Amino acid sequence: MARIGVFLCHCGTNIAGTVNIPEVMEAARKMPQVVFVDDNKYSCSDPGQASIRKAIVENQLNRVVIGCCSPRMHENTFREVLASAGLNPYLLEIANLREQCSWVHSNDKNRATRKAIELIQMAVAKVARHEALFPKQVGITKQVLVIGGGIAGIQAALDIANSRYKVVLVEREPSIGGHMAQLDKTFPTLDCSACILTPKMTVVGSHPFIELMTYSEVENISGYVGNFKVKIRKKARYVDEDKCTGCGLCQEKCPWKVKSEFDVSLGKRKAIYTPFPQAVPNVPVIDKEHCAYFLKGTCRACEKFCEAKAINFEQVDQLIEIEAGAVILATGYDTFDPSGISQYGYGRYDNVITALQFERMCSPSGPTSGKLLLKDGREPQNVAIIHCVGSRDKNYHEYCSQVCCMYALKYSYLIKEKTNAEAYQMYIDMRCVGKGFEEFYARLSEEGVKFLRGKVAKVTDRALTEEEEGRLTVCVEDSLLGGMMRVPVDMVILCTALEPRIDAEKVARLFNISLSQDGFFLERHPKLDPVATMSDGIFIIGCCQGPKDIPETVAQASAAAAKVAALFSQDTLIADPMVAMIDPMRCGGCLLCVQVCPFKAIETQLTREGRTIAVVNESLCKGCGLCVGACRFGAANLRGFNQQQLLAEITALW
Repeated sequence: MARIGVFLCHCGTNIAGTVNIPEVMEAARKMPQVVFVDDNKYSCSDPGQASIRKAIVENQLNRVVIGCCSPRMHENTFREVLASAGLNPYLLEIANLREQCSWVHSNDKNRATRKAIELIQMAVAKVARHEALFPKQVGITKQVLVIGGGIAGIQAALDIANSRYKVVLVEREPSIGGHMAQLDKTFPTLDCSACILTPKMTVVGSHPFIELMTYSEVENISGYVGNFKVKIRKKARYVDEDKCTGCGLCQEKCPWKVKSEFDVSLGKRKAIYTPFPQAVPNVPVIDKEHCAYFLKGTCRACEKFCEAKAINFEQVDQLIEIEAGAVILATGYDTFDPSGISQYGYGRYDNVITALQFERMCSPSGPTSGKLLLKDGREPQNVAIIHCVGSRDKNYHEYCSQVCCMYALKYSYLIKEKTNAEAYQMYIDMRCVGKGFEEFYARLSEEGVKFLRGKVAKVTDRALTEEEEGRLTVCVEDSLLGGMMRVPVDMVILCTALEPRIDAEKVARLFNISLSQDGFFLERHPKLDPVATMSDGIFIIGCCQGPKDIPETVAQASAAAAKVAALFSQDTLIADPMVAMIDPMRCGGCLLCVQVCPFKAIETQLTREGRTIAVVNESLCKGCGLCVGACRFGAANLRGFNQQQLLAEITALW
């Protein structure tokens, strides 16, 4: 016989401000098999949990209903309360009185109260049919796969490796470093980016607990938290990494030059190259698409001059399989291509450049050796910095890219440092929300940087005055003065948006994670679990989760590393028992469930009678219930949400 206890949470005024709690309590006392009813100001608080625990013991309750907020918030909290009171934690049902009731009926207290009573009534009917469930234990492979070798991936890998857990760091480019390696200085402290980053890169390259796999990509992943199986394609470098000494003679002797991706097409590199001087590993790669030997069967100059005999034109891709207990995605971001905004003239005018191109121009190792130069080799006298190019724009990206205001301010400082040019900041709003950011803004305001608040209409080379002759003119609205202005300049810098990687959707499908509306990877919960995903054991960090600056990226990387370390501190994992099950006697072998399962948790099996049936891998199943809806024969069911329990909820309202 079920002895059900009902506990109602006021949630401050979130629920009690709309729902008449005493009326709901009175109705709950009359419901079948309910033997105890109580309320709490905050059920999730220590006193609230203690009172529930005490009531379970004193009233010999064997089922519990809690009317509170979403189970996504505190279901695990209350399961632990039941367990500490000696009750199976799955003999619990949450009635969502906040998100599904008070928050959507805030203007009608009577209606909200009636709905709250019905939600409690349904929960009581369902929990009476709950059965004790027992989680399984599975082993853990204590090795983590980190995908992406930018500052996020580097920080996460180092934190985990320093905890003495093995890390496999996979980077698709020939070197780790990511976008941070392309920067000159970082705001607001103006530290040299290379000075911060390259020591960490060096440690990653030599750390005994880190296996570095550059010029590699993940092709397939299967398994579940604690036991992932991953296939990685290590692309042929045509250079033997064990033999190469990094002397650079092969690059020096190579006669073929192409545009450098690292220098954003401002500089050139050889057909055999390392992306930048501090690359880790310091092993070049042959660009097969531009190498004369692969195109024409001639040259091989690199091979002739390599004393270490490290060049190997017969090298082929390798498919390497590893096991991992957890995966951290740190795949980074792309920068917005402004050529689609024709009025800004990018790609049409030589001296209209992107933010990343400006970074490479300012870098001492960049194509101009740190000098700020126009296309004709002169120093600019006036520079316009245009904010929000591709950000906060309904035609492109509606979100704010967060870092643009600050790096735009940094550019003013660099322009003043390197030239005598005037800098114009053309902005919509100035967003300086980080530590030391507002002070940096105030400092530059005092140093003579000109600020024009308004949207830029266009950049043109058509001169209307003698001052504009031979220069670019920025037509901009000055909303503070209330009119349009024409500002003649020599150089225009476009502060381009940070946007999701071009293959973000493909990567999301590969790892069974979701994308947010703006195309970045979606976290499990933006406040309570910002680095986890809905796929257990897979974490997201850095700008693949959304635009952020370096300090926030590093903090997030360390957070994910702590999550992995906590995971690996256990010898076994407890798998949630609320998963799908398939009755083999009722299974008709249609295998529709296999097709609809997004987690690939359903496999096929041949019975002794020769029938093909579906079988659930409980370690992979997330309990989404799609298989239950697809099953024609009623063979599929979901523990904790079986058909009898759901039917009881429905009939409770009749």
